[in-house]
Formats: sequence, structure tokens, C-alpha cells
Amino acid sequence: MTNTLRLSVLDQSPVRQGGTARQALEETIQLARLTDQLGYTRFWVSEHHNTGTLAGSTPEVLLGRLGAETQHIRLGSGGVMLPHYSALKVAENFRLLETLYPGRIDLGIGRAPGTDRLTAHVLNSQNTFRDEDFVDQLMDLRGFLRDEVTPNTVHEKVKAAPFATTMPELWLLSSSGQSGLFAAHLGASFSFAHFINPVGGPDMVRLYKERFRPSDELAAPRATVALFVLCADTEAKATELAESLALQMLKLETGDRTSIGSYDTVRDYPLTPELRARLTYHRQRMVSGTPEQVHAQLTALAASYGVEEITAVTITYDFADRLRSYELLAEVFELAPVAQAVV
Repeated sequence: MTNTLRLSVLDQSPVRQGGTARQALEETIQLARLTDQLGYTRFWVSEHHNTGTLAGSTPEVLLGRLGAETQHIRLGSGGVMLPHYSALKVAENFRLLETLYPGRIDLGIGRAPGTDRLTAHVLNSQNTFRDEDFVDQLMDLRGFLRDEVTPNTVHEKVKAAPFATTMPELWLLSSSGQSGLFAAHLGASFSFAHFINPVGGPDMVRLYKERFRPSDELAAPRATVALFVLCADTEAKATELAESLALQMLKLETGDRTSIGSYDTVRDYPLTPELRARLTYHRQRMVSGTPEQVHAQLTALAASYGVEEITAVTITYDFADRLRSYELLAEVFELAPVAQAVV
């Protein structure tokens, strides 16, 4: 099949039942190596706090390791939750990464807590969750990344170190569309989280494109959509993976914080008619099937969103299934594998 889409990865370092956080992070490193070789465009890692189901709490630290383990794939945050932090510190973290791995770093910014409100308060007791405060932080962040010199502001005297000749790509992430408007105003790239909210995404991307104002860094709008993708050799296997992940989403929604389990846990899980209806909703957040089925679904989804890049989020109980899903995706979309250097 002819490849008309770029494929990227958002990895959340999932901790499966019986597994450990260290194991989850080692699997993220292994997956980054594989997708680098397979020809994926980006590899983003997420930020979550106060949870035992996802090990990725500090993207900028993990990215430092991933840069040393890969050669070609772009690396980024999906994302850094800016309201928790100082805009200067975020700029310095990613300028350092960009200095180490020039031309390969994406700074994806989110505004959701990535946790519960209590933990968000502990991370930053001054966080008001107000739109105005977030916009101020974004303007400061962009100013630090650009080395802006604005009289009578902090940017006149304070610069983000290290001083680099290039800057990371700025992306805004959203599951509601509001940050898409911020991205349009700033002239930044935009990623819509279909894996969080499967409703209304195409309209939100369209609005971003309509409102986009060119910037020095980006002349035209650039958008991607992220969703759960589960690809398997057989339809039956893909169905098992999808049902397991949908149940995991349902468990989190109902306050069950246990990690993703094997397919046996799906068969044995007690479900009321109401819960079964929620499972159907969660299935909208994902695409699953054989390579040919997934190719058709992702191609149609990309067309509905008007994007040329899909970001795949894949969570499975068995790590081998996760690796296989990305391998099959690369094959069916005819990604160009990266030739390995001869030592």
C-alpha cells in the first residue's frame, strides 16, 4: 500500500499488572530504538503524576536518555503540563535537549493537570487554572525560546540557557480545542488528543487552521491527531487488545487504579448494561484491526481531520504485542527503515 501519512508515537510508559515502573521505562527505551529504526517521525513521552499505572512523570529527564539511544527520530513531550512550572525552567530544559540533539526536539505543551487537583496543587500551589495565566505563561515561554528582548519586561534582562543556534519546535496539545486557538495565535503546531476525546476533533483542527497566524518559526498551520492504535496479525487478536484497553479506560473512569491486565481480566470483569455502553464509547478513542483494516481506518480518520500525520498511542498487557503493533503499522504504511550505521 502507498504511504500517504507520516506516523509518530506517543508513549506513556504503561505499567502492566505484575510489572514495575523500571520495567515500563526500559520498555519505552526499547520502543524508541525500534521506532527510530522503522522510520517513525516523532517519539513523544507523556507526563502523569500520582499514579501507579503510568511511569512517565518527567518527560525532560526521559528524553535525555532517549536522545542517547536514538539517531534520527524527533523526540518530544506529549506533553509538559506548563501550569505546574516556571516558563523559564521549561525553556531551559528543552534548550538543553535541543543543544544535545539539535534539530530533533519537540516541546509539546499541555495545560491539563495530568493528575488529580490535589497533586496539581502540590506541584504548584499558585496554579489557578485560568486561561489568562496559561496564555501569559505561553507568551513568556515563547519569549525565552526566541531570546526576545522586550523593554521593561523580564525578557530584557533574563535569558534561557544554554544559548543555542536552534530552538525546539513548539506544539500545543489539546483534547478540547481551546489550546488549538492559542496555537493558532502563536503560530505554533497543534496536536489534538482523540485518544482522550473522540468527539469534535476535526472541527477543532479546522478552526485552528482558519485562525492560524504565521510566525517566524512556522509559515503554515501544522496539525496532527493522536489516538489509540492497536494493530495485530489477526482480527481476533486485535479485538482482544482493543477490549483490554477499553476496559482499562473504563476502570480508570470508575476509580479503579489497577494497571492493565491480560485478556482474561476482560472476560471475568463484571459489567452492567451502563458500563457496557461506556465501553462502546471508549472504543471510539481507538483504531484496531489487522494491518489492512488499520490502514483504511487511519487513512479515513486523517482525511476527516485534514492532517498528514497520525500519532499512535499503544498500550497492551504484553510488551511483545505493543512492539508488534508498531512493526505492522510501519510495514503497512511502507515507512522507510533507517539504515544502521556500520561500527
